[in-house]
This record gives sequence, structure tokens and C-alpha cells, in this order.
Amino acid sequence: MSKTQLIPIILVAHSVCYLAAFGSASSCPSHLLTQKNQPFKQRTNRFFKFEEESNSWVEVKLPYDLVTCVNGNCTKVGSIRPTEERPERAQADDAEEHRESLKVIEEEETRKALKNYEMLLPLRKRVSLTKISESSIWVTGESGSIYERYWNGVQWVIVPHDLPDSAGHAISIFIVNQTFLALSDTGYLYQMRLKDNSQPVWIDFAVTLGHDTTVEATESSPTQIKSGVVSNDGERSYFCTKSGSLLELAEIEPQRWIDHGHPPGTDVAAIADAASIKRGVVFTISSAGELYEHDRNSKPQWKKHIWREESAQVTSLAPSKGCILQGTNGTTSVSLFLISKTGALVERRLHQRKWKWITHGNPEGHLLTSITPVTQDNLNEKTHSVLLTTATGSIFEYQMPKRTAIAQEQQTSEIWVNHKHPLHAAVARGISGLPFQAGRIYFPLDDGRLSELHLTGLGGENTGPAHQVNTRRKSSLKYEWSILDAPETEGWNAEYCTEGRGPANCIAGTKEATPGTGSTWQTTRRRKGQAESYLTPDVSSRIEGRSKEEYKLQGIVVQSISRLRVMNKGRSFFLIADGGKTFEYLYNDDLWLWLQHHHPTSMKGAVGSYNGSLFLADVSGSLLIRERSGDELRWINCTAMRKGKQITDGPPWDKVSGPTMKAKAEDALFFVSRSGRLLQFTVSLRKFKWKDCKSPPNTKISSIIDQEGLRENILFVVGRNGQLYQYNKLTGLWHEHYQSRHLVLSRSTGTAMRPSPLSLKGSLFMTSEDGGLVEYHWNRLDGWTWVEHGTPHEEVSFAGSPGPSFEGNQIFLIGSDGNIYLRYYDSVEWKWRNYGYPCTECMPIEQQRHMRSNNEEEEEMCENTNSVVSSEDIDNCKQSDKHRTYDPKVAPTRPIPFADDLVIFELNDGRLAEMRRLTDFEWVWTRTIVTPASLCKGSYWTAVVS
Repeated sequence: MSKTQLIPIILVAHSVCYLAAFGSASSCPSHLLTQKNQPFKQRTNRFFKFEEESNSWVEVKLPYDLVTCVNGNCTKVGSIRPTEERPERAQADDAEEHRESLKVIEEEETRKALKNYEMLLPLRKRVSLTKISESSIWVTGESGSIYERYWNGVQWVIVPHDLPDSAGHAISIFIVNQTFLALSDTGYLYQMRLKDNSQPVWIDFAVTLGHDTTVEATESSPTQIKSGVVSNDGERSYFCTKSGSLLELAEIEPQRWIDHGHPPGTDVAAIADAASIKRGVVFTISSAGELYEHDRNSKPQWKKHIWREESAQVTSLAPSKGCILQGTNGTTSVSLFLISKTGALVERRLHQRKWKWITHGNPEGHLLTSITPVTQDNLNEKTHSVLLTTATGSIFEYQMPKRTAIAQEQQTSEIWVNHKHPLHAAVARGISGLPFQAGRIYFPLDDGRLSELHLTGLGGENTGPAHQVNTRRKSSLKYEWSILDAPETEGWNAEYCTEGRGPANCIAGTKEATPGTGSTWQTTRRRKGQAESYLTPDVSSRIEGRSKEEYKLQGIVVQSISRLRVMNKGRSFFLIADGGKTFEYLYNDDLWLWLQHHHPTSMKGAVGSYNGSLFLADVSGSLLIRERSGDELRWINCTAMRKGKQITDGPPWDKVSGPTMKAKAEDALFFVSRSGRLLQFTVSLRKFKWKDCKSPPNTKISSIIDQEGLRENILFVVGRNGQLYQYNKLTGLWHEHYQSRHLVLSRSTGTAMRPSPLSLKGSLFMTSEDGGLVEYHWNRLDGWTWVEHGTPHEEVSFAGSPGPSFEGNQIFLIGSDGNIYLRYYDSVEWKWRNYGYPCTECMPIEQQRHMRSNNEEEEEMCENTNSVVSSEDIDNCKQSDKHRTYDPKVAPTRPIPFADDLVIFELNDGRLAEMRRLTDFEWVWTRTIVTPASLCKGSYWTAVVS
């Protein structure tokens, strides 16, 4: 009997400890053991005792006396009496009210935290960094591409490892037991394998749940993965599925997956840590912000880490990866650092088998979004550190003293150290950095590039895996930032490695002399100031001391919108006449004819083409599509669509359709709105959609210089203040390019010139406010540089837009005198050549060459002042309009490259003139084309369609 009476006392005491232990994943909480005379709080009327006879728990009836027996002497020590019973519904309402109050408190704290921020950075969901070895770092960019930064012994090179197009966009990379796995945004894994020719390829790595699963798998749909973490030993990986379960990849060859399910009543939103504290123990965070611990060798397998009910600091955690630190409170302690939804640093510490929550807060005015561990070395023997990224793109270091059991009260307190961010760049929000070596940490930038926070002299673009710095010098060194370039897939300038011998070889770079010559390969070391070409738009004016008022153009007023547009190279192009009528010059059955496309509204210009459809702007600024549907032609009003806008201009040149051009889901055309903002109009797969890309701060856009001709995913525009800007369509960010104070660009469009798609070397050609030719050139060694070409002579300036360009070494310009000028590079220097306007008669080619050679002695120019037209044509011109004069000079309308060796210009009298290339820099006028809108009413075939 005494034994039976003793059990309830043990039961009551144990039940309190057990419930608390289950809630905090620990033994009996320390405050219950250390506090004496703590009153017993009865919260229920249901109590149980354990009967040995039945080996089960039996509910007792209240009141129930609690007795203690020693050597047969039993004494009553207390009694459990029934309390006023509350309906279960009322209890549930109280619990719900408690949860709602906590939610309100959290939302209020979040609102207060966000109040200090003018603008939070967006989340870059596809960006990740993975260290493979001391010489290899793999990156997934915002474009969904995969590239590797590899040290080939001489320099860092970029190696592409993109997934196949059908796989989607890559979002993370895992290295498990020397096996490369890539996760795409579709939720599926891919494994890298070597083909017979030793070339790596990505193959499907499907999740196959078999008999080893602890939770029965459903075969109705394939398992899609959301994120993953690899254990510290690299032997196992854990994944969070889109349905909220925890998966473990135990073996790769053959595959063995284990489905651990999810915590009771909730899900797995993120994996905070995988087997760092104890092998097989995984910490996860639910969507509600609760921390759970999973240990497949314990019962129950899932344990919830709760906050004490008496604590006012009940905090919801952000679903993100945490950081483990050993020895934060003595050698036997271990801590898991996490980020709360309110942007504070939170610690879950295990010391002497007891768990404890500690809230460290955040720097004043800053919201924390991710944690990066710091490689522990002898740099500072007195502190622990973690690096934290803020919502505005800065890096803070949180330093904690290494506490000992002796004189803890005399040790220094925690401090926040602000490392800020690289100049004119912000660190990507919510993405953990990558500890590379002691004193070197990589961070992704919000603009798509990478950055390195390193000790002075220890890192940077030109520093490979370095040996450890003398520990005596480390205390005197300070951290500094270096910006590392990204490849063109992210809109930047890092070129891919090559298979040829040299410093940029993909495997092993060389410096030795080239066979047969005395020359030596040199590593490509970029100027340290290259990154300074990219300025933050709102601060560049302060750097230059330049007023942001809009400049007024002087001289000729140019119509930037295009009246000519190529539809099919060599076969058809469109002309917008002065009266707003739309004509197509079409080659059909060995006959050239004019086809009028009737529309009730007059057109202003042709602003783009895509996949056989022409985009036009009418006089009111509405964007219209002219396209063929089966055997019929139709008009589509894009401005009438949702969020549609009125436009003033579009891209100057179109990408040529052909077998080498692949349609992408991101394909879009860009336009300038009437209010001077950049507009994106998605056209791929006919999923039309408008997006307002805004404009650079403190200015409006005048015209588009180039759309993805010089750099993929990059648009160059000129502002109404005469400044050059670029827009990255992946990140949605604006950058201003450095410009000297005296250089002001005109508001007309420009031309991109890129000699080879295999090299990023190229230029933008624009005109300055005073009518001179300006080049903005990029090469791997010098970065961006400005080159002012000026004009052929003082009496002429350039009207209209530069272009088109050919072969990457020559570009046409229209002079204010109505002549055509060619600027070309003959492998030695840039030269001018004047082709005038069409000649009097169609002379033989030999005679034109002879005439040009006679005039090349004078400034390398040849000027022809007459036109290709007969006396009969002149009479037709006079008869058509006696008050208008015949003018064969070239009009400042943007010409079109109708073929690889043919350019078409518009003349002042409305006719068109054709110029054809004979050799590299030899061009001749070949014919004039009478149009329905020209003054000279020659004969032509015409038809009208609506």
C-alpha cells in the first residue's frame, strides 16, 4: 500500500517536469529546481497514477490525498481537490486569445522595426554560395545559372555549369559524398556525371521513397524539394519538401531516402541545422516560427523548443538557416543562433544538459535577416563572432566574450561592429555568406555580383587561396571590402575561362613563354577602380558636384523614334510616312512592292519587332502590335491591356530572329513612357504583361541606348540630364556610369558594337550634346573607358542616332550637312570616311572606287554631292509639288541594316537610298527607292490591307 501511495507524489512532481521537459527538449527546467517554496499551480482536474498490477496509468478521483511513507510510517503532505471546471470551449478560446495576443505583439514589434527603413532590399531567392574546396566556389545567380569561381594556379576563372533549359532555374548546389547535386526552382534535384568524353552533364536525380521510409509515401505526385542542408561531415543531406516534410538522403549509390515526416500539427519550413550538435539530430523551423528538434533515435522523435510561459519574450523565428558556435559559455556549451521574424538575434544554448533561450537583439535601427559563421582561428582569442546581414544590405559583426567559469562578471559585454557594405553596392538580403578562409568571407551582392570581406592584404579579385597570415600581425589588420565580378548571365563583365593555353585556362593557368616567341603570358589583373564605374544614382551627383537639372538640347531637333524597321532581313521592312500611314516594302515572287497596313489612327513610329510581329506607336502614344494570325493580319492594342501605358520610344535595334536565337520565358521589349519611365512589356509565349521599371533617381529617361546588345539582361539608357544609366532586368536595379563633368550626352539613341559573342569586349556609341561621336568602351584589362571621337571637321556635327554598325569595327553616322560618314577601325587606328549622298548617275563600280581614291588624300574622305536620279524623275518631283524642292540629302532618320552588307537611309525628299558593302570598308550607293510618301512620284506596285 505504501508503494502505491508513494507513486502519486512521484507522478505529480514528475509530470510537471516531464511536460516542461517535452516543451523545451530538456530535463526538468532549472528554475523549478533552484527556486524553493514555489507554489503548486493546479491547471486541470485530471490526474493519473501508475498501477503496477495492471502496468498502466489509471485516472484518480478527486479529492486525492498525497502521502509519503518512510519505513512503514505514512504521512499526509497534501491534497489535490477539484477546481471549478471550465468548459473545454472556453479553454480553447483562452488558448486562441493567447496566441492572437502574441501575434499582435509580434506584428507590432515588426512594425516598429520596419519603421526605421525607407526601403528594404528584395529577396534574391535563386542566389546561393557553396564552397567545394579551397580553390573552388560554386554560385547560383539570380538568373538561375550556375558558375564556378576556380583558382587555376594563376588567377580566378569563371567556369559555367548551367542546368539544361528543361530543368528550370538553379537555386542551390550540394556536395554530398563527392557527388554534385543541383536543386532547381521546379523542386527537382539533378546530379552531375561525366560522359564518355569526360564532359560533365546534369541528369535527373529523382526522389524515390522506398521501404526505408518512416512515413508512408504517396505515389500520386512526385516529391518536390524546397531547400536543403548538408551535414558538416558531408556524408548526409537533409531536405525540406514543398509539402512541409523532412527528407534525409542517407545514401546516393544506390539511392536511399528516409522520410521523417513533420512535427505533429505543423510543418517544416526550413532546416536550421543538420547534425552539428549531435549526429542524426536536425533542428527545423515551422511556418509559425517555432523551433523543433528531430532525433530518429529518441522517443518521441520530434521535440518542440518552447519559451517559458512566464517570459514576455515569446519570439517567432524566421524560417532560415542558423549558425552553431561551440564554447559560448565554457568548453562544454554549444549554441544555435537564429534570426527572429522581428529581425533580432536569438540564441538557443545547451549548457550542462540544460537548454536556455537568450535574446541578443539587434543593432539600433537595423533589421537582421541572415547569419554567417566566422571561421575560428587565433585572430581573437577572447571573443566569439558571427556576421549578420541587415535588411538594407549592411554587415554587422556580433562579438561575444569567451566566458569562463571564473569571474564572468568582470568580462567584457557583447558589442556590435558595423562593417557596412562595399562602395555603391549592398549585400543581398536574407542570404548567408560563405566563410572561405580565416579572415576571408564571401557575400552575394544585391546587384548580382559577389563581394569579399577580408583582412587587409589577404583577399580580393587577384588573391588566390592564401596561406595563414602571421598571428602577430592579425590584431593590427582591419577588414575591408573587395567586389568580385560576375558573368554576363547576371548582367556583369566576368568572362568565362578558355580551353586554350594561357592564364585563363579552365584547369591550369600558365605564365610560361609562348612556343616560338619571346613573349610571356600575363595574368589578366583588372584595375582596382573598375567597380567605381558603377555609381549609385542618388549619390553620383554629390560625387561630381553636378546639378541634376535637365539639359536643353542645342542645334538640330532630332526625332528619335524610328520611321524605319526591319521585319525580315533582306525581304521586308516597314516605313512610317509623314502622314502617319504604315507601309511595308515586301519582296514577293521576284517583285518588290509596297503594302499599306491601314489603321484608323495615324502612326508615329515603329518601335520594335519580335518573332514576326511589329510593334508600333500611334500619335497618341498607344502601343500597337501588327501580326499575322493564320492567313489574316490583325492589330492588337497593348496600351488597352491591364497596366498598359502610353509610350514615346523603344529600343533602337532588334535582335535578329534566326536558328541561333532561342526564345526565353523572360523575353520582353522595353519602352520609354511619356513620364520618362522605363516600361517592360513581356512578349514571350504571348503572355503579355506590363511592368513599370521606374527611372533612375532625380531624372527621367530620354531614350534607350541599347537593349541587351552589349550585355545580356542589361539596358543602357540616357537620362534627360545627359547621363548614362543602366538597368538590370534580373535585379531591377539602376546604376549610373561615371562621366566626366564636361561630357553631356544628347537625348538620341545609340548603338552597341560587340565584335564577337565569345568575348565581352565592346562599345556603346552615342552622340554628345555638341554633336560629336562618343564611345563608351569595355575590355577585360581596363574596364570601362570613355573615348571622344568628335567630328570629321569643325563645320559638321552629327544629327540623329549613330548606327547601324557592322563587323564590330565600323559605324555609320548622318552629318548635319546631309552626308553619310563612316567611322571605322583598320586594326591600327580609327579613321573617317565621307560617302556623301547618292551620286548623279549609277556609275560603274570601278569608276566609284577611282573617284573615292582621288579624294582619300584629303582627310580620308570622299564627298559626292549629286544624287542617283534621272531628269525625268526630277520633272516628276517638280510636277508633284511646285512649292517643295527636290532634296537628295540624307534625312536624320535612323537607318536600318537590311542585310549583313546593306544599309537603307531615308532622304529629305521622302525617297530611300540603298548602300551596299563591297569589301571590308568599301561601300557604294546602289539605288534609290521611290516610296508612296516621297515627293518624286515614280512608278511602283502597291496594295492595301486593313
